[in-house]
This record gives sequence, C-alpha cells and structure tokens, in this order.
Amino acid sequence: MAHPMGEREAGVLRLDFDRRLKVEFHGSKVTSDAGLLPYRELDDAVGLSEIAGDVLTDSRRGKNGRHDLGGQFRQSVFGRLGGYDDVNDADRLSLDPVMRWIVGGHAVMKQAASSSQMGRFETEVLATEENLAALAYLSGAWIDRVHDRHPPTEIILDMDSSVSPTHGDQEGTAYNGHFGCTCYHPLFLF
Repeated sequence: MAHPMGEREAGVLRLDFDRRLKVEFHGSKVTSDAGLLPYRELDDAVGLSEIAGDVLTDSRRGKNGRHDLGGQFRQSVFGRLGGYDDVNDADRLSLDPVMRWIVGGHAVMKQAASSSQMGRFETEVLATEENLAALAYLSGAWIDRVHDRHPPTEIILDMDSSVSPTHGDQEGTAYNGHFGCTCYHPLFLF
C-alpha cells in the first residue's frame, strides 16, 4: 500500500489513490453546479436571502405558493450566479439536487420552482412597486449586515468610466480613442 501522502521519486510528488474507492453514477444525483454550495453557506452565515424574504411582499393569492419568496429569490439569484441568464433552465434546475438544496423548504425533498413559476415570480411578484422599492433597499441592507459582522477598516473608492456614443455634433461630446467613437464619457464612483 502506498504512503497516504503519495510517493516522492527524484523530487516528483506522485499521488496514489486507493483503487478500492469506486464512485457510482446515479444520474439525477449528480450536478455540475456544486460550486454554488459554498455561496449558499455564505448566504446562510450572513443571512442575505433571509433579509430579502423579510422585505419582499408576497402578492400571490390562493394556496399555490409552494415555494416561499426567499426560496424563489435564492433560485433566481443563484441561477444567475451559476451562469443561467434567464428562467428558461428552471425546469431542469428544479430537479437538480444542488438547486433544490439552495432553494430549501419543500424543494429539498421534491423540486424547486419551474420555469413558469420563476417567470411569474420575476415578472409579476418582483415587479410590484413595493418589491421594486425593497430590491433597491437590499444592497444597502446587505452591506450593513456584512459591516455589522466585520466593520471595514478602510474604504476603497473605485472610479470607472463608461461610454455613451453620440451621433453628430452634440454639445459636450468628444472623440474617445479608447472606445473609438464620439461619445459622452461618464465616470462612475463605486
């Protein structure tokens, strides 16, 4: 049996894995999005989705609300974090074991929200005036939550430029060599 840390031969480290270890493939039990789990752990530790669930208003009526707003919010955010640009992949992701764990609640044992449920969540529930105001509030609340746990010792201001192309001789425009056009050149401070 090889040494657990591998063998050193002429200065080269070689790993010798125990060949008795077998990995079984169970189809739906395998995911390509396991990298999202540390982000979910961070979310739990800091309580970011919890804040969203507390400030969002549920405009759904009746008994069809299988997934709470916090879970649907997590599914929306973590889907984007995982590289899924819209809700078109939600049907497939609703069965993914990692996404089900991320959503939590009933999704852990059954399934996360479908494409149609996520579409309604994003275009109807989140689009209400109350929820748009709550979403605008969230980034500041999240920053405050993190700062409460770990106060900043310094603040870094990041100034970035952007381009707003113009046509013709509009007042205040200039040619910008970097962007290769005549434009307004707004600066943003973060």
